[in-house]
Amino acid sequence: MGNNSETDIVAATDVEMEQLCTASVELIHYARNITAKQVNIIQIMTYYSLGRWIVELQQKGEKRAKYGSRVIQKLSQELQREFGKGFSEDTLKNARKFYLTYKERISETVFSLFAVEKSETVFRLFEEKKPFLVSWSHYLQLIRIKNDDERSFYEIESAKSGWSVRTLQRQYSSSLYERLALSRNKEAVLKLAKEGNIIARPEDIIKQPTVLEFLGMEERAKYSETDLETALIDKLQRFLLELGKGYLFETRQKRFTLNEDNYYVDLVFYNRLLRCYVLIDLKVDKLTHQDIGQMQMYVNYYDRYEKLDDENPTIGILLCKEKNDALVEITLPKDANIYASEYKLYLPDKKLLQQKLQEWIAEVVH
Repeated sequence: MGNNSETDIVAATDVEMEQLCTASVELIHYARNITAKQVNIIQIMTYYSLGRWIVELQQKGEKRAKYGSRVIQKLSQELQREFGKGFSEDTLKNARKFYLTYKERISETVFSLFAVEKSETVFRLFEEKKPFLVSWSHYLQLIRIKNDDERSFYEIESAKSGWSVRTLQRQYSSSLYERLALSRNKEAVLKLAKEGNIIARPEDIIKQPTVLEFLGMEERAKYSETDLETALIDKLQRFLLELGKGYLFETRQKRFTLNEDNYYVDLVFYNRLLRCYVLIDLKVDKLTHQDIGQMQMYVNYYDRYEKLDDENPTIGILLCKEKNDALVEITLPKDANIYASEYKLYLPDKKLLQQKLQEWIAEVVH
């Protein structure tokens, strides 16, 4: 009796497997006939549809659970026989994971128009509202991110900033989301997942910490601020990427004179989104109150003698090896546009930053 029941299940699965293979072949033929202009959304919707069909067949009853891996294996064999390489088991597993991650993005109507009816009217709906913002290669990276808010942030930033896949990987590895979140209040953290990194206030450009692993400098007991500055200028493009949106580089070692004494600002930038100068001073040792006072003088000078009347107040950033928040707070007036950020010459421990972020949010909530 048990053997007959199992035979029936296998037979039923084989019939449905054949239907799945036939439908998938028809879908891919259809997808390949669409114009090149729509290649990205077609590719993503094709994998979404394949993923959905795989999940639906795999989840038809607990008794069939042990045949789940067989579904992907047989579908891969059929598709590769029809289309050659490109539909490996790993690819179909990614399609399945992609559907499970983003299944709420596509309505039943849109799915039916695309995968079942194969109607080109669906593309008018895509033009009105794009369900997916970046390329399939980007989504292969994004589906690895477990946290929904973090995944949403990286998707939005990839689309808005035009990140390549390599840049997305670097920003994720450098824990950009956690570093930005730890620099904000709870309300602003929630906005990161919905809007990405919106630059509207001076605080929005600060990261804790700033990651300079791209410099390739070893952690050692002593190196000079000139060493660090030179390395940053040599890798200016990557430093601008780490700083964030809207930065334009103006000069290094900007000199100004007061009562015949010369002073030098290490790095001068302009942020076109905030419409203000951003001064960066490098400190390879522990931050002191003298360093903070010096930056206050630099900012005051720029506000009085460099900025135009229609520009916003100058921002000062102390990029230091070790900062002291209490020292900064007690030294500066509350409305000062001066911030301290530690730098790291290596990628931060992502799990540690995630833990710190969870603890920080819990403190705010309670």
